[in-house]
Amino acid sequence: MIRSLIFLVIGLLFGITMYKSEAASWFRIYEMFQFQAFHMYGIIGSALAFGAVFTFLLKRNQASSFLDGSKLSLTDKEKGWKRYLIGGTLFGMGWALTGACPGPLFTLLGAGFFPILIVILAALLGTFAYGALRSKLPH
Repeated sequence: MIRSLIFLVIGLLFGITMYKSEAASWFRIYEMFQFQAFHMYGIIGSALAFGAVFTFLLKRNQASSFLDGSKLSLTDKEKGWKRYLIGGTLFGMGWALTGACPGPLFTLLGAGFFPILIVILAALLGTFAYGALRSKLPH
């Protein structure tokens, strides 16, 4: 129960941050894809820098989970550019079509943008399809 509460609080803080920074704004995302403003590039760049430093520190200190004390597995994946090219292209197309990446979907729902339910259902359907076809896909 406490573990679920911790994740709920983290999710709420993430959603509030996304909403207040306008990272969930369709207009800001449109500006980014039109190369008209630096706003989203600054947010994404900051997140990338923070994530890289945080991951480096986790690997260096052989971190363990604060919830149950188990060691975190941060192994390097195989190197290959094709999967990143294909995955990034599909991700970017979905982002451009919907105006939202997966991060702010529930933030937009919480802000009262109910048409995002269509995108959430499509994302869940895509996740289910991937799970069903995973063994047949190249990895």
